[in-house]
Amino acid sequence: MKLSFHGANRAVTGSCHLVQAQGRRILVDCGLFQGGREIDEENAADFGFDPASIDMLLLTHAHLDHCGRIPLLVRRGFKGEIIATAATRELARVVLLDAAHLQEEEAERRSRKAHRRGRPGMAPLYGELDALNAMDLFGRTAPYGHALALAEGLSATFEDAGHILGSACIRLRVSDGDGHEAVIFSGDLGNKGRPILRDPTAPEPAATVVMETTYGDRDHKPLTPSVRELYTAITETLERGGNAIIPTFALERAQEVLYHLREGVEQGLLPKRLPVYLDSPMAISATEIFRRHPECYDAEARALFERGDDPFALPGLRFTRETADSMALNRLTGGAVIMAGSGMCTGGRVRHHLRHNLWRAESSVIFVGFAAPGTLARILIDGAERVRLFGDDIPVRARLYTINGFSAHADRDELLGWHAAIRPARTILVHGEEKAMRAFAGRLRDTEVLMPRQGETVTL
Repeated sequence: MKLSFHGANRAVTGSCHLVQAQGRRILVDCGLFQGGREIDEENAADFGFDPASIDMLLLTHAHLDHCGRIPLLVRRGFKGEIIATAATRELARVVLLDAAHLQEEEAERRSRKAHRRGRPGMAPLYGELDALNAMDLFGRTAPYGHALALAEGLSATFEDAGHILGSACIRLRVSDGDGHEAVIFSGDLGNKGRPILRDPTAPEPAATVVMETTYGDRDHKPLTPSVRELYTAITETLERGGNAIIPTFALERAQEVLYHLREGVEQGLLPKRLPVYLDSPMAISATEIFRRHPECYDAEARALFERGDDPFALPGLRFTRETADSMALNRLTGGAVIMAGSGMCTGGRVRHHLRHNLWRAESSVIFVGFAAPGTLARILIDGAERVRLFGDDIPVRARLYTINGFSAHADRDELLGWHAAIRPARTILVHGEEKAMRAFAGRLRDTEVLMPRQGETVTL
């Protein structure tokens, strides 16, 4: 068996790992690189392998940094089978079509500017047709805990990763006349004790693990004080007469924040008719998909559904799918909570809301998720006094809140506990900034630790 690494190597985005075993070439994830403008070139570059040579793709979950280059893979010749859980398949359709739409919009915008300067236009990385073609390749659905045959002597088992709806760790098992070898790909691991979703499934031992290290160097703030901090940030903003802008990841984070806002209203910690706008077509669609998959929920959230309650509904919630409705929100001078994508502020409607609120001292921006280096979210968190949005130089006067306890990723101690259950002889670290990765590696014992670079191959 050979593993080669083509994304999320000593970095957090672009997950893409190639497995060669039993005569098959199998990708685990094919994600988009996210960050500064130079990332555009990285996404458009060669994959490091021939897409047409890939037999199948196993998708751990539907976050863009794990699935976002699948339409490009298809455009460049991939015709194999894509295997994922039922919820991941539904979410991936929404995510990929949204990403394709944004790619086309951005290419059109840049082309208009280029033409005004007498320069040639640009093509999108991929378009909506490529995304639809990619969805046609989704084949078998992977139920949790059931081995799927990929080839003679090769199987894959998807286990609940507890990260977002439908997320999975994937165990590849190779069997031949001399025995068997098991490799576990963690995908992204979730936290224990979170609302809505079940905890990650406890892993069984394996010889090799390929695991994420997003928060390998630190533990999260506990959830309960983080929820209180969210309520305080919103209350303080309302008292100042401003708007609270929450850059929101459409999958899991939007639904978790809605869950806590509903609880805050029910407990009298937030105003009964608090105006909350979910201004993200993708998050709206994802929330509807969440409602269709209560089989992924923990006991508490499932009990809400069984009583006929909606865990995401609160009295003042409004969905704004249409562009005109989103634009109308920019006329609100205060008193509203506006949740909009993207979570890292790299695109989407949140950038328009930042343009209209960052310069207002009475407003606030509440960050509740990870921000990769080079993204607008990280630039703001790191203390920028001015930022450029849509050609305008915007002073940063709004109050910024960074609430770390909402992360959908396992923290250091949870990662260490998950790793200890596997007892691997070899540990391959991916999906983490190098500083976090090295700190995590320093805490591992009785295992060979590898931190592959882009394109590096490991033979098992």
